Amino acid sequence: MFNPLKRVINAGYKSFSRNIGLSLATVFIMILVLLLLSFVFLLRPGSETLIESFEERIDISVYFQEYVGEEDVLSIKEEIKKNPDVKEIEYTSKEKALERFEERHKDNPVIIESLKEIGYNPFVHSLNIKAQEIDKYEEIAEFLKASPFATLIDDIDFYERRLVIETVAALSENVRKTFLIFIIILGLIGFLVGFNTIKMGIYSLMKEIKVMKLVGASNWFIRGPFLVQGVIVGGISAIVSLLLTFLLTYGFDTRVQFFIPEISIFNLFVNNFWSLVLLQFGIGIGLGVFSSIVAISKYLNV
Repeated sequence: MFNPLKRVINAGYKSFSRNIGLSLATVFIMILVLLLLSFVFLLRPGSETLIESFEERIDISVYFQEYVGEEDVLSIKEEIKKNPDVKEIEYTSKEKALERFEERHKDNPVIIESLKEIGYNPFVHSLNIKAQEIDKYEEIAEFLKASPFATLIDDIDFYERRLVIETVAALSENVRKTFLIFIIILGLIGFLVGFNTIKMGIYSLMKEIKVMKLVGASNWFIRGPFLVQGVIVGGISAIVSLLLTFLLTYGFDTRVQFFIPEISIFNLFVNNFWSLVLLQFGIGIGLGVFSSIVAISKYLNV
């Protein structure tokens, strides 16, 4: 059993080395495919983190009429909490709002002096609301407008922030779709490259295959080397791609963090190392073998 298998493996290696130029070109393209797939895999959670950080900064504020007291606002807060679309809600008293305003503009004496001339606190009690999902803010705003306490509300700033909220929501959705499309395209490129390499290998060995068939070689012995060639191409591509991924994430980590402090691509590499190993070898060898099987079934009639 082992001798025929050893012969098939040796034949696969010879097939790979015989057409070394084509084989290396295939490996090079497969490395690019795997490298790009690796960065898609690594950057997806990073982009999700970045989008989540944008979403976390988004909220809507509800401002109450001047005559509405703190107890009423806190009671309304408890009612709003019952809405399943509401993730988090924070109460800001008029005193706290004034304190924050003064802190924000402490270096602007004109504004501070104007505030003193008014002679009273012009701010009102408010609630800051975060939604469970970014597309739920409009529903929350409509809920507030239709609520029994709507007459106590002076303003809901959702409509002023609507464009920003919709932009972030669209960005989040587009990033997810782009990653999916990119993965499909890269997988197709890898398949086509492997397919054409095996196809060319079959054509270049057609005379030898006919001779092997005439002398009684089994179908397995004829087809096996091409499968082995697919494994070799995928394995080498995965090893080189993994090494390049390490070097690139390590080398560019500081530069990426300079622009996006929330993301460390090297930490993403380290934290997802074994998943990345499985991804690289699984996709590399998988594409190599699958493209070989398709090419063999189409062009190798034995």
